[in-house]
Amino acid sequence: MRGGLAMASIDLNADLGEGYGAWSFGQDEALMRSITSANIACGWHAGDPATMRASVLGCLKAGVAIGAHPGLPDRLGFGRREMALSPDEIYDGVLYQLGALEAFVRASGGRLRHMKPHGALYHMCNQSEAAAEAVARAAADLRCGLAVFAQAGSLLLEAAARHGLPAVAEAFADRAYTASGKLAERSLPGAVLHDPDAVLAQALGIASRGEAGTLEGPVLSLSAATICLHGDRPGAAEAAMLLRRGLEEAGVRVAAPDIGGPAGDGHDGGGGTGKRHER
Repeated sequence: MRGGLAMASIDLNADLGEGYGAWSFGQDEALMRSITSANIACGWHAGDPATMRASVLGCLKAGVAIGAHPGLPDRLGFGRREMALSPDEIYDGVLYQLGALEAFVRASGGRLRHMKPHGALYHMCNQSEAAAEAVARAAADLRCGLAVFAQAGSLLLEAAARHGLPAVAEAFADRAYTASGKLAERSLPGAVLHDPDAVLAQALGIASRGEAGTLEGPVLSLSAATICLHGDRPGAAEAAMLLRRGLEEAGVRVAAPDIGGPAGDGHDGGGGTGKRHER
């Protein structure tokens, strides 16, 4: 407590385990030193059994909260291309992937704490009530109290809440927003923040004041409990380290969302359109 007010708190999450076989992708080991939640690929858009298991063990060793990162069955497109799937097909695919990762987590003595859709599936859940409902139903039917990470304002957060699941709103520190609350298209000037000071300033605004600047100028009200870090960019691990250090030096507590039970606890506390999606 500071001055009678609760200390601001924020989670830092990143996507891990997106390699395949001998091919590694991203800077997973280094990122684990800075993030507090990991979204592990489940073998469809990326990942494989050995990579999933190694990622789980790495997170347990680092004390990082483990989450599943299910995607569409689109390995060639890295899960970033929309597919015309029925709600049942989305449900089946997500439940399949969640169950696979949950088995590795349980076998390793850990607990699967959250899930976050990947790529095109993430964006489909922002726009389609049917897709959001299918994903939330799959998470609920796993019956392990999964929290659901989704973009602030997403239909998926509403669906998760309807199913009694913790709904964790996500924001981005390295992406500019529009006055409507949407992420600015990457093609727009200033849509991607590269300056570490600008990224830290946006993260502090989100964590401490629940707001972010916009391309148009006005301040946007943006309530979020977790910030996504992109681990597939050059210098991502160093950027994550600098961001966490800056947040903590500013008095912000960096920790996984409180959904019951410690991050590493192994016991229950409870077809394509060609359109690509990147975050």
